[in-house]
Amino acid sequence: MSFLAGKRAVIIGLASTRSIAWGIAQALRARGAELAFNYQNEKLQNRVEKMAAELDSTITLPLDVTEDEQIESFFGNLSAHWDGFDILVHSVAYAPSEQLEGRYLETITREGFQIAHDISSYSFAALAKASRTMMKGRNGALLTLSYLGAVRSMPSYNVMGLAKASLEANVRFMAFDLGVDGIRVNAISAGPIRTLAASGIKGMRQMLTHVGEASPLKRNVTIEDVGNAASFLVSDLAAGVTGEVLYVDSGYNTVGMHLDST
Repeated sequence: MSFLAGKRAVIIGLASTRSIAWGIAQALRARGAELAFNYQNEKLQNRVEKMAAELDSTITLPLDVTEDEQIESFFGNLSAHWDGFDILVHSVAYAPSEQLEGRYLETITREGFQIAHDISSYSFAALAKASRTMMKGRNGALLTLSYLGAVRSMPSYNVMGLAKASLEANVRFMAFDLGVDGIRVNAISAGPIRTLAASGIKGMRQMLTHVGEASPLKRNVTIEDVGNAASFLVSDLAAGVTGEVLYVDSGYNTVGMHLDST
């Protein structure tokens, strides 16, 4: 199916083939979208260029979302390749590792709180603000990635849960603000996936086992599952959907209690 043919998509945050961003990029390309990517620094440049080439893209531009000047220059540089684009995917999240270990109040710091919110939430609004001109009049779509920790407390997530809650609020306020411009804003809240970023999370193996057993579908989701859902949300098929958080987690978020049925 090529229901994204003629669409141009910017993917922010791709750094590995073992990532949700890669699953989304593959799905969008498979459905006909042209793609452009950023790389955070020179260390990642070659890796991102190779992944982009696998998806028939030659557009890879430097961008560190913590720098306002780089956000502005990214879209300025992009305009040399495209006169506009239709889709922006935000796959950026970070908190210092020490903030994700131990008890919440024992680890949280002012600096860690600010870093997590700046990179994981504010960057989405900053990218949207800077890209409005290039997305104007194209019935565009913005998409970001959240997690159940935005609305449920859980171990080893700590300040990132607050940052994701902020991100989901961002989705609603941005959807309200950009609706008059015909631009939609949504999020996907994916279940745990064995990605490179998740490999460092304490208890990830137990988390995957639990969700696989407790979810209605009795399995974990994949980056392909998320990519397929993303393809729908950023396409004209979802023209009436904005300000929403779509759970792609085998239904785990709907479960109130899990008891072993054996």
